[in-house]
Amino acid sequence: MKNHLADIRKEYLKGHISVEMMPENPLDALKTWVAQAIEAEVEEPTAMSICTVSKDNNPSSRQVLLKEIQSEGLVFYTNYSSRKGQEIENNPNVALNFFWPALERQVRVQCIASKVSAEESDTYFYSRPKTSQVGAIVSNQSSIITSDLDLEAEIERILEGSIEIKRPENWGGYILKPNYFEFWHGRASRVHDRVSYNLENGNWIKNRLSP
Repeated sequence: MKNHLADIRKEYLKGHISVEMMPENPLDALKTWVAQAIEAEVEEPTAMSICTVSKDNNPSSRQVLLKEIQSEGLVFYTNYSSRKGQEIENNPNVALNFFWPALERQVRVQCIASKVSAEESDTYFYSRPKTSQVGAIVSNQSSIITSDLDLEAEIERILEGSIEIKRPENWGGYILKPNYFEFWHGRASRVHDRVSYNLENGNWIKNRLSP
């Protein structure tokens, strides 16, 4: 390679955070950072990686989209029969990561996942574009697609027909209830700012972490 990976360098100079300046509730801090990412028009400001663990303890991660920050936690929607859904069913402990390189910020979160109510899933499902609703119906997420299956044609068939579009029972939301946060802000010379929140007896305890 002409340029060696080990030689890549970037200085982080866009601000800082401290224990004193961060709010007492980390969900408030996350709301602010997400809002600022949206305002800054960064790509996919609500994207977060979610890591789940299989029955044989193999971790897997993928990007999903945050859809709501409630007082109890973070909400996203997916197919419950997918790999992540099956792994959450077996082990509800999940880890999240938000990364906004344009803002030189990152947030790590540890959570316990559980399903939202059917009513909440219905409300979000029917707010989606019709094509997305149908896509959720025809997609058996994470399964192998056989050569004779044409997903696009099946979507068109349903859209053009008189079939009632209903939310599949295996599609819906999860609320991720956090017990740990870490807010990271890049600083010069790799002396990055890191502020953690640990949930202890119902209270959030803040600490500064070494870079």
